Amino acid sequence: MRSRDLELLQRGKVRDIYRCGEGLLLMVASDRISAFDVILDEAIPGKGRVLTAMSAHWMEMLQEVVPNHLVFVDPDDFPPEVRQPGDIDWGSGRAMVVRQADMLPVECIVRGYLAGSAWKEYVRSGTVHKMPVPSGLELGSRLPEPMFTPSTKATSGHDENISYDEAAGIIGQSVAAEVRRICLEAYAIAAAAASSKGFIVADTKFELGFVNGQLVLADEALTPDSSRFWKADDWRSGYELPSYDKQPVRDWLEATGWDKTPPPPHLPVDIVAETSKRYVTAYESITGRDLDDWYGGR
Repeated sequence: MRSRDLELLQRGKVRDIYRCGEGLLLMVASDRISAFDVILDEAIPGKGRVLTAMSAHWMEMLQEVVPNHLVFVDPDDFPPEVRQPGDIDWGSGRAMVVRQADMLPVECIVRGYLAGSAWKEYVRSGTVHKMPVPSGLELGSRLPEPMFTPSTKATSGHDENISYDEAAGIIGQSVAAEVRRICLEAYAIAAAAASSKGFIVADTKFELGFVNGQLVLADEALTPDSSRFWKADDWRSGYELPSYDKQPVRDWLEATGWDKTPPPPHLPVDIVAETSKRYVTAYESITGRDLDDWYGGR
């Protein structure tokens, strides 16, 4: 099901965003995948539905901690201007109608374990986002307590990890304190829920913004694109752990010797299939729901 005549506001690496009414946006999560800041030619089947369904799941679970921007996720409820024939795919379970938010200019990351860019910084300087942490930690170590570790939002290139104090200098002390409280509470709830399903949320990135002066959770929440999920049975510190995201794509690209500039190499069929499987497994295992039951399924 597709619509037309909506104003395209933004086409990102994954999401296409259209204006669909006063203060409303249609957000469509594509099956596009990027690696090392380059969009690849191949799509990952089911990826957009996973991102949409998983975000809706967590936003519903976390709404007592922080309100969210969701208005409609059921295509039958979408405004008439969306439900028109055309070129915009709105009925396949990859779209949601949301309230337009004034987004914060920082990424709101919470880390429970030492991995990724935080591990690289720790090896280099013994800090995480320029903040002190105990010595003697290993790759994958559980941090003494979850940390709110913000970063900048880069318009090109990579985001830059910054300290809490630097984030407060950008968004203000009172907003930073409230954002940190919200993100740490939301992470604790999500980590406990994932743990009950045998998964670890090693780290996750929240996106927050203001709607009518109120902070809301927006964009996506606790998806494989914004989070590092590990199986609890796999966990041990000191080792690179398999994550339920686009890791097969990154690993394969690294092995090719690609210089990480366009054009990217074409992904083999088996890498596409394995990556799709990881996205679906993350959704179904962590939420306890069947993706086929989401909109656009069977």
